[in-house]
Amino acid sequence: MQKDSIDILWVVLCAGLVFNMQIGFLCLEAGLTRSKNAINVATKNMADLCIALLLYWSFGFALMFGASHGGVMGSGLFMLDFAIDDSWPLAFFLFQAMFCTTAATIVSG
Repeated sequence: MQKDSIDILWVVLCAGLVFNMQIGFLCLEAGLTRSKNAINVATKNMADLCIALLLYWSFGFALMFGASHGGVMGSGLFMLDFAIDDSWPLAFFLFQAMFCTTAATIVSG
C-alpha cells in the first residue's frame, strides 16, 4: 500500500510526539527522587527504551502485525528489514514502537 509523503511525515511527527512522553516520564520520575538518584533514573529509563525497542523490533511487531497464524498470533515480519523501498512500513513500525517503549517505561516507573 503506497502512502503519500504527507501521511508518512504526519505519522513520523506523531511518533516524535509520543517519544517526548519518554522525556516527560524521565523528568517526572527524576523529580520524585533525591537528586543523587537522578542519573540512575535516567539510565533506567534509557535502558527501558533500548530494551523495549529491541524486543519489539525482534518479536513484537511480527506478533502484532504479521500474517495471521491460526487467528492467534502473527507470523512473518520478525526482525523487520530496514532496507524496504517503501517508507510507510518503517514509519508505521516507528509509531507503534514508540507506544511500546512508552508502555514499558510507565510500567517500570
